[in-house]
Amino acid sequence: MPADANAYGDIFGGWLMSLMDSAAGLTASRRVKGRAVTVAMDGMQFHHPVSVGDEVSVYTDIERIGRTSMTIAVEAWRRHRHEEEAVKVTQATFTFVAVDEANRPRAIEPGAIEQQEQ
Repeated sequence: MPADANAYGDIFGGWLMSLMDSAAGLTASRRVKGRAVTVAMDGMQFHHPVSVGDEVSVYTDIERIGRTSMTIAVEAWRRHRHEEEAVKVTQATFTFVAVDEANRPRAIEPGAIEQQEQ
């Protein structure tokens, strides 16, 4: 929307980063079956601008799961409103920590994928 853009009609990078953090947070929370908080974000580079009216899609992939933390790769793609081709506009790696009700780190239980690999 125009409120999320600069004077040239390009979406603010912070808006896009927020969208990516939200997507990674949903992935992390689903995997840990509870609350997970962002503790770091690395390697964000903008390859192409996102314009007002573009469709934005965000994809996540869990790269690593530790005892209490996980890293999630996130890519954002844009498609102009009247075109079919999507273009990757940025990517970053987010680190999340699973926390308990007192906001203390808690162990991440092994999932079905990790159990199959053991």
